[in-house]
Amino acid sequence: MYGAGFAADPHGFYARMRAEGPITPVELAPGVPAYLVTSYSTALEVLRDTERFAKDPRNWADLTEGRLPQDSPVLPMMEFRPNALFTDGEQHARYRGAITDSLSRVDSHALSDYVERSADTLIDSFVERGEAELLSEYAGIIPLMVFNRLFGAPPEQSSELIRILTVMFDASTADAGQANEDLSRYMGDLVDAKRQKPGADVTSWMIAHPSRLADDELMQQIALLMAAGTEPQVNLIGNALRLLLSDDRFAGELSGGSLPVQDALDEVLWADPPLANFGTRFARYDVEMGGVRLRKGDAVLTSYAAANTDPEMTSQGRAGNRAHLAWSVGAHRCPAEGPARVIASVAIERLLDRLPDMRLAVSADQLTWRPGPFNRALASLPVRFPVLTKPTPGPASMPPAAAVPAPRQPEPQGDNQWSTSPVPSSSTPPAAISTPKPTASDPKGPRRLWGFLGAWWRGQ
Repeated sequence: MYGAGFAADPHGFYARMRAEGPITPVELAPGVPAYLVTSYSTALEVLRDTERFAKDPRNWADLTEGRLPQDSPVLPMMEFRPNALFTDGEQHARYRGAITDSLSRVDSHALSDYVERSADTLIDSFVERGEAELLSEYAGIIPLMVFNRLFGAPPEQSSELIRILTVMFDASTADAGQANEDLSRYMGDLVDAKRQKPGADVTSWMIAHPSRLADDELMQQIALLMAAGTEPQVNLIGNALRLLLSDDRFAGELSGGSLPVQDALDEVLWADPPLANFGTRFARYDVEMGGVRLRKGDAVLTSYAAANTDPEMTSQGRAGNRAHLAWSVGAHRCPAEGPARVIASVAIERLLDRLPDMRLAVSADQLTWRPGPFNRALASLPVRFPVLTKPTPGPASMPPAAAVPAPRQPEPQGDNQWSTSPVPSSSTPPAAISTPKPTASDPKGPRRLWGFLGAWWRGQ
């Protein structure tokens, strides 16, 4: 699943796997075996079954028994860290409660407005050139600008966050270690600042949550949100733009003034979801599933892309049907589905509105996909468009990201443009399972803490 052939034609591989049964043995990376679920019904069974399957990678036999290459590129995406993605039971409920309750306070209208302003800032940076590479110059930056603001960091620090993550996500850079340290310091300073002076932002809401997360736990949840909110978001925007600009079902409507962005997003989430294969689970004991005997500790991944396109799921049309598995299901369903869809749809709509005559700079069949077992990610998305004049700044236009004034800060835990509801009461058990003592993190230190962001970004 890590080769160029799989990246070029994953659905061909899925079809051959289905011919062998709903669960197939695969190799995620050299020396890393796992099982992949390609059936929709079996995927639902595995993802919802917390009794037979654990989310915690400390149940992964190949890892705990030392059979995996220590430098395997998939380990940052699959090994344990104390966050809502890699935990079960009460610990998972505590972490997830802090995340979902805090995200639920974000006003979707305010979020939409900020995405649109951020989009204009980025479009202005290349609108006079007549060409752009949309992944690196647009889709890859908007989520970082938005998350930086949602977390409550000063707007002038957006450029610093983008600089750090650009270095970290560059597979060839020699400065990744320093970038890891810089990001740890950045997040540590943010958490410390918000403890000292809370605002109406996701970081402050998580600090004030009844779950009482310690600083290390807060940084782990922020890192998770950043990982889940950057690379998959970039791929969702990029894959939808590719579809809109190349598929006659959508491209033909663009010239007529109709922007079928929501239909394109749904089509991508069904057929080419940005996180195509993940949902890792580990068998708690020997179990038979789909005619395959799984041993205790075996890693089982779900192919959301394969399950979504399972022939048993075919229908006359998928418009408006959102029963796909792109956001997963069960206890670990993505908690940021709403904000993610707002960010993607507004970013795409604003780009198409500003550049209605935009076209791919190469034919669609010349676009290449990045190899890797997890993500469905384009390597680049070059476009051309008629050269336009940058609009003259006016009272309502948005200044560059570094100069965007911070929203007026209310009293601690109050509401501002992001907030829609008061501080949650107690959706997760607080004191009984909460402690001010920091949770032990990965003994390998900051590099492992943030390294999985780079691995996620590169599709490794």
